[in-house]
Amino acid sequence: MSECTHDCSTCSSNCSSRKQESLLIPANELSEVKHIIGVVSGKGGVGKSLVTSMLAVLLQREGYKVGILDADITGPSIPKAFGMKNVEVFGDDNGMIPPSTTTGIDVMSVNLLLGDETKPVVWRGAMIAGTVQQFWKDTIWNADVLLVDCPPGTGDVPLTVFQSLPLDGIVIVSSPQDLVSMIVSKAANMADMMKIPVLGLVENMSYVKCPDCGKEIKVFGDSHIEEVAEKFGYDLLARIPMDPKLSALVDRGMIELMENDYMDGAVQKIIEKLQLQQK
Repeated sequence: MSECTHDCSTCSSNCSSRKQESLLIPANELSEVKHIIGVVSGKGGVGKSLVTSMLAVLLQREGYKVGILDADITGPSIPKAFGMKNVEVFGDDNGMIPPSTTTGIDVMSVNLLLGDETKPVVWRGAMIAGTVQQFWKDTIWNADVLLVDCPPGTGDVPLTVFQSLPLDGIVIVSSPQDLVSMIVSKAANMADMMKIPVLGLVENMSYVKCPDCGKEIKVFGDSHIEEVAEKFGYDLLARIPMDPKLSALVDRGMIELMENDYMDGAVQKIIEKLQLQQK
């Protein structure tokens, strides 16, 4: 074997010294984004978009400029939660301008481009992944924190987000069912493979509180989220109950009016972990 020249461009050997080519896609030249957080789940239906929306609202209330990149292309629900109906997306040769919610949270979602929010997105994986990349590089983002609402699972689009965007960390969302360990494990192992820090776990639908006596009823049985958090060494950021008032606000597009403390501790932990600084 010839002596290594450390010039990988002229060498075909796959040795340990070979520099791995970065797959990160540069942001728009006019964008200014300080931190990017992905919100992921191992399966669908656990409330990932709800957690994304709540994090955005609470971070905004803390004084941070927040944006949401809705990467759940085939099941976008962020615009619905914020009441963004009949909202136009403007842009020019420099890029797209993300429209803002009532309190100033910038949002880019495929539902804002379709015209009819009930129209299905029947695209193949490559086109969906390409759309997510366009939402990053062709949108002019101005945010202290950009939240990326990922589709469930570990397929094309989550992989695209992990490889293409410079994530500072992810939040994993789960529910109390027995299969939670497997669900979290999938997302956790993917994050480990991609060397993305896990900021913590959020359990949704943890319980429902009886309106008469205040007793917490565990609809899905005993939670195992604390055991899972300990197993992986993650922080348990929050446990969100099944709250009819919160659900009603989402259905009416008024998530920004929420009044609860379910995610307050989670936001503070994230701020501390990322050492967020306000503009």
